[in-house]
This record gives sequence, C-alpha cells and structure tokens, in this order.
Amino acid sequence: MIRFFKSLYLTNRPFYILGGFFVLFVLSFFFNEMYPFVLGLLGVFLGFCLLDLLVVFVPKHKLTAQRAVPEPLSNGEQNKITITITNPTQLLFDLEIIDEIPFQFQERNFLKKLQINRQSQKSLTYHLRPTFRGEYNFGNLIVYTSSRIGLVKKRFNFSANQVIKVYPSIVQFKQFDFKSIHNNLTHHGLKKVRKLGQASEFEQIRDYVIGDNIKNINWKATAKRDALMVNQYQEEKNQNIYLIIDKGRVMHMPFNGLTLLDYAINASLVMANIILTKSDKAGMFTFAKKVENIIVADNKKNQLPRFLENLYKIDTNTFESDFSRLFVDVKKHINSRSLLILFTNFETLESLQRQLPYLRAIAKQHMLLVVFFENTELNQFIHKEAESTQAIFDQVIAQKFSNEKRVIVNELRKHGIYALLTKPENLTLDTINQYLEIKAKGLI
Repeated sequence: MIRFFKSLYLTNRPFYILGGFFVLFVLSFFFNEMYPFVLGLLGVFLGFCLLDLLVVFVPKHKLTAQRAVPEPLSNGEQNKITITITNPTQLLFDLEIIDEIPFQFQERNFLKKLQINRQSQKSLTYHLRPTFRGEYNFGNLIVYTSSRIGLVKKRFNFSANQVIKVYPSIVQFKQFDFKSIHNNLTHHGLKKVRKLGQASEFEQIRDYVIGDNIKNINWKATAKRDALMVNQYQEEKNQNIYLIIDKGRVMHMPFNGLTLLDYAINASLVMANIILTKSDKAGMFTFAKKVENIIVADNKKNQLPRFLENLYKIDTNTFESDFSRLFVDVKKHINSRSLLILFTNFETLESLQRQLPYLRAIAKQHMLLVVFFENTELNQFIHKEAESTQAIFDQVIAQKFSNEKRVIVNELRKHGIYALLTKPENLTLDTINQYLEIKAKGLI
C-alpha cells in the first residue's frame, strides 16, 4: 500500500475540476435546485478518477526505459543522448520523462513529454555539450505515465546510473580523420599544398608521364630503356613531431564555453592522428611551472591511446608558465632535430619579449612553430558601431591590442620562429594546414 501511494500522483486537471465544483457548490447554496445536479456531477468525477486509477495501475506489464549515452562524451561538442521507452501494454499513455543529467550542465528543469501507442517503442533524443573534461554522473530516469483521462499519473523510477568520461573531442577527431578525408581535402577546409621542395628519399624509377618534373629524368635509365624514365621520390617519414601544450594561466581564457587549453587539447588529439597517419612520430609535452605528461615521439600502435589518456587528465594551472624549464627539458629529452608545435598565448609584445630568449634557444636546435590565439571578442568589439565618444576611445585601444598580435607574429618570424595566429574555433584546421605545408616544403 505504501508503495502504491509513493507512485501515485495527481495531474493538474483534478485541481481545476475541483475548483469548478467549489464554485458550483457555492452557487447551489443560493440555488437549491442545482445541488442534486452538482452532486451527481461529483459522483461522475469520482467514477472517472477510479477508472483512471484502474487504467494506470492495473496493467501487469510495466513500461521500461533505457538511456543510451555515447562513451566517452566529446568535450566542446554536441553529444546525442537517446532515451528509449517500451510500452508492452494494450493501452495508450502520455509520458513525462525526467532525466537526472550530471550537475555540470546545471540543467534544473529537464522535462520531455511524448505519447506512446499500445505495444510500441518510442525514442526521444536530446543533446548535451560538456565544457569540462572529467567524469560525469548520470542519475535515474523518472517516467510519469497517465491515460487519456489525465486525472492521475504513476511514477516509474528506472535505475540508470552511469559514470561517463568526457574526453577531448572525439567528434572532431573523427571529422579530421586523415584516412577518410585525404581524397576530399578542400571539403573539410584543408589546403592542397603543392610540393615546393624535393623530398630526399628515393622510392623508384618509373616511366615518364606528362606533367612530371623534367629535373627528375634519369638519363642513364632513359638510355638503357630507350624511353623517358624519371626518379620518383617519396615524402620523408619517421620525423619527430612534438606537440607542446602550455597549461599555465594564459590558457585559462574562455571562448564559447571552452578554455584555450581545451581548444589546444582537442587540436592536439587530431594532430596526433594526422602525424601518425603521415608515418611520422608523434610526441607530447605539457608545461607550466614544470614539464609533465611527457610522451616520447613514436609511431607505435598504442601511441594514440596514450595521447588520449594523457590529454584527458590535463588541468589548467594558475601559475605563469616557465619557458626556461621548457627549454631545459626539451634539450634533455629531444636529441634529434624535430618539429615542435607549441600551443600558447601572448596578449602583448612585452609578454613575448620575456619568453623570446628561450624560444630562440629552442629554435636553434629544432624547428619551432608557435601557435597562439586571436582575441575574437576583442575583434567583435572593434567592429561594433560606436554610440559615444568613450566607445570610440575604447575601440581605438582595442584596435591597438589587436594589431599587437600581428606585431608578435612578425617578431617571432624575424628570429626564425614560425608563427600561426588563429581563432580558437579554427585552431585544429589551421594547425593541420600549417603542418602539411611544412611537410610539403620539406622544411623539417
């Protein structure tokens, strides 16, 4: 009996009806002939309540509900969640579904309504966009069922507790899977870069075809075969590519719900896959006060899972990043010349000048690509129509800070350091293009 009352709830409809009866009984006090009629209506109402109770609570077969969550969830992406309801009874029900989603989403009023036919199955979907990496705890599924009479409803509590990890963007990783997009680069925004340099690894001698570089003609083989033959070279492989992520306080700045660190982590996972697909060796560092999450460059099969697990655990540090320590550890751990892709951020030329000696020292031994971010909110403010003199002054100052980013790019290039200034949302695409361009030019 206690269990029955715990699962019994009233809809809003009975309260409206009882309010109507209250008005009718008050009127019947003044008009006595109304009283039997109102009393009869009340009896009919109570009869419908009893009938509704029987319809909702008597069926032996119970509804079932399941939640399907992609595992792991992708940070910064819209993840599709599916709830499937099965109705094995011969009755049609109206459903109210409450899903106890993780507290990180701060969704306090989650409620979905649908109607399910007799002996049928129905699914509903919704999307969640996590903005933090870590573990997310999904709670129970609560389903309220009511008949078409709509006076009472029964509560079903389905135990659907799940702990789901939120990893760096798996969606973005699949989107930029080089194996699946290499035949359609421009569709994904990747540039088809013409090889400007000459790869040094000889592959084979083959017949000349129209369009081949005449500089590659092998005259000895041509004389022997009495037909034009050319040397074919292949792109150099097994080159060391290190992704270095600054996790200091400069990477804590948020854009569209994600920090710059999260954008860098998402891009690094995609880049690791691209590097391994190009038969290069992928490695990683993170640093703030000290260097951590070191993965030695390699192209083994387990390298990508190692990246995924390490990137999942990275947290932003509130300290100022120590570039001198980075220089020492790079010198200690990387012996051969490598391409280092450094994800960091410089807001002012002064902040660059403090770290420039260490960047120059690293660039003497390795090829260094510094990737940092445009302030998109600042750019939006600059292009906003000024409505006062003060707003004009503010826009002039904002323009100064925006232009200083370009000055930083020129300052880095002046010292032989490659620089990429990009918007956070374009980080992955621009970094891939820059890497492919460096490979095509044979600069590593």
